[in-house]
Amino acid sequence: MAKVDRRIVKTQEALKKAVIELMTEKKFDDITISDIADRADVNRGTIYLHYQDKFDLLDKLIESHFHELDAMDEWACELEWTDALVPYFEYFEQHHLFFSAMLASKEAPSSFRTRLLASFMDGFKGEIDRESGRNAELTDDVMLQYAGTAYVGVIEWWIKNGMPHPPQVMAKQVGTLLGRSL
Repeated sequence: MAKVDRRIVKTQEALKKAVIELMTEKKFDDITISDIADRADVNRGTIYLHYQDKFDLLDKLIESHFHELDAMDEWACELEWTDALVPYFEYFEQHHLFFSAMLASKEAPSSFRTRLLASFMDGFKGEIDRESGRNAELTDDVMLQYAGTAYVGVIEWWIKNGMPHPPQVMAKQVGTLLGRSL
């Protein structure tokens, strides 16, 4: 496996951080390559060494977060709701600037929220309780839409309001609610 140059990683992280910070200040469409370069303290040409344009940069940033969330999905489904959700809320807290820019902003690509919702709904599919009979009258698609929309909505609320509760408290409350719903 080829060794990754730390300078490249450092530059890419600076560019990602710059675009996130700028998205909290103005519309993505109004952000220029020069804005990103200035914020990251690199030359414009450096951006083009790593990305085709600002859209490619944003796409790669989004992809990296979905990759991280997907990796958590692989082991989280083996845990109880509360235990499974703690790492997610810790992740949202650690990357609150990104999620704030992507969820709390009206200017963020709408496809992000849709994709996040679809990801959570897909993850919830195996969690529907069909054995107890309490969901006998409910269809999977309605239950998944309800639970997924509620989960994304709570994440949005939590971030917009400055994360008023620690991740463990959020995980316990949301886990309880999802356990009741699914």
